[in-house]
Amino acid sequence: MEANDINITPEAIASENIRRLEALKDNYDPLRGIGAHGDRVEVCTPVPGMGVARVPRAMLDDPKYAVATGELQWRTLRCRYDFEYWCATCVRIKPKDDYRNKPFILNRGQRKVLAVLEEDRLADRPIRIIVLKARQWGCSTLIQSYMAWIQMCLRPNWSSLICCHNKDSAVNIRRLYTNLVRDYPADMWDGGEDGETKLQFKPFEGSTNVREIAGRGCRVAVSSSEAQDSIRGYDIAMAHLSETAYWRETATLSPNDLIRSVSGSVALIPYSLIAMESTANGIGNYFYEEWQRAKAGESDKRPVFVAWFEVEMNTLPLQVSPVEFAASLSQRELALWNKGCTLQQINWYREKARSDRDLRKLYAEYPSDDIEAFGATDTGIFDQGDIERMLRHCRKPDERYKVVADSFVPHPEGEFEVWETPRTRSDYVVAVDVGGRTDSSDWSVIAVMRVCDEVCSDCHSIVAQWRGHVDHDILVDIARVIATYYNEALLIIESNTLESDNAAGDSRGSYVLRRLSETYSNLYRRRSAEDSSGTATWRVGFHTNRATKGLLVDGLIKAVREGEYCERSAAACYELAVYTRHRGGNYGAKKGYHDDMLMTRALALQAIYEHPSPSDIPSPKKLLFADL
Repeated sequence: MEANDINITPEAIASENIRRLEALKDNYDPLRGIGAHGDRVEVCTPVPGMGVARVPRAMLDDPKYAVATGELQWRTLRCRYDFEYWCATCVRIKPKDDYRNKPFILNRGQRKVLAVLEEDRLADRPIRIIVLKARQWGCSTLIQSYMAWIQMCLRPNWSSLICCHNKDSAVNIRRLYTNLVRDYPADMWDGGEDGETKLQFKPFEGSTNVREIAGRGCRVAVSSSEAQDSIRGYDIAMAHLSETAYWRETATLSPNDLIRSVSGSVALIPYSLIAMESTANGIGNYFYEEWQRAKAGESDKRPVFVAWFEVEMNTLPLQVSPVEFAASLSQRELALWNKGCTLQQINWYREKARSDRDLRKLYAEYPSDDIEAFGATDTGIFDQGDIERMLRHCRKPDERYKVVADSFVPHPEGEFEVWETPRTRSDYVVAVDVGGRTDSSDWSVIAVMRVCDEVCSDCHSIVAQWRGHVDHDILVDIARVIATYYNEALLIIESNTLESDNAAGDSRGSYVLRRLSETYSNLYRRRSAEDSSGTATWRVGFHTNRATKGLLVDGLIKAVREGEYCERSAAACYELAVYTRHRGGNYGAKKGYHDDMLMTRALALQAIYEHPSPSDIPSPKKLLFADL
């Protein structure tokens, strides 16, 4: 039976539910190695009560294995190769559903993350991971235990960093080390490198932020995203970056800068580790962008999503028969069923929804997929699902160039990105958003959009983009060169900045617009007010005010919603993600973000919408007059 059959009956659901419940009984036993990760072989053991166990094959290749005939020798050696066994025998934690400390037996979500960590480690790759998670299944516990295992069993002098959105949270995560050392089996500690040091987790040189595992030379530092300067200079091999989506972005604090600093401190060598994890917090932050890069294969990190139904404790017995419960499923609950949930899991979710007045918060903290996780916490005007669809078409440009004089010079860091060269019979629109001249100002962006036709596409498509900071006269020269290259495209420039220069008594804006009109003919022009004789004048460029900006944005919203244009730049999609309506009704990017690329798409689409048929797009050297 197909789980997504829309005609499925309550009786069929109840029958399928029995199969799903059986499938969840995995009989996981890390002591015997049953259901544990990796390439394993069954061997006889010297451990009383455990005749055989499935152990990592690599353990048998260790020269010490042949002489590890005693129980303690065998167990100690196995801990070096088998993280899950080490957790079950050496680590004690307090589960969410119990007040007593118990051996750390990994749950399904933790084993899902571990599989990725171990694949990198066993392949001798630097370990890099980003985890988007539901709440309360022990992601931080898993990551910290894994780091502790590397430090205590595999790599001496292998220091680490724990960084959270605030220091208290980092200290709370580090407390796992304190408890681990306190409860560590005395017979499993080998005395450190000198064989004699007592196991301790003590302050390093009197510091409150750094502690050391005595005898191993491994230090564990804590910090927060709000104290970025304190991190610089740390000698670390591993970093746990927790709740990254909640790291604040201000004029002086940048998650991007902090993580770049951390990444620069961790060498690209085997057993080095950077683990970034968080619940979602909207679609306009560093964590969201890094997740999207990881999904696209453009990041150094491997993405792992853990849904709420992958957490064992998120289940609740039914109070009615399975058939009766199945008959009561809502559309949303049927969607959960189609994702593979059991009726008992859906019952837990139903009760959770009843107890939570803010369903958006519920969807964010207990998401079913990554789209729901980010979309539920979004406050922007573009739908997250639509942005996800557009991101699937994004990719790195085929070529990059510097625009020098009237030519394109290949350059790996060129501002001009090209996904598609001009097609002979295609029409193009080149849109320009004018930014500032300095690196601290808004970007200037030139976007090239190919107009759809029956031959080459069923939607308009971004094919090239220039983005940088230059003087405005140089900017319009670059736009002219690009527009000429793309079949003498219609060139539309957002003229507010240049006209503001004129209003302020600065003649450079007028000079730039005049120079553009003298050197390129296929320009978008708008009708200005009539003079005393009743004659209308026409001005170069699109002038945005509250009314015309609303027109631009509404057109872009429609295009994104209905898939009327194809995006190639992931960065442009991220601008869509942070675009919102502010108090007072004005549109704009969230504080600390940009909308320069977004505006070029809106401008290009506006020019096309005024003449929706490709045959109406002006032929070369023909002026387009827009009556707005």
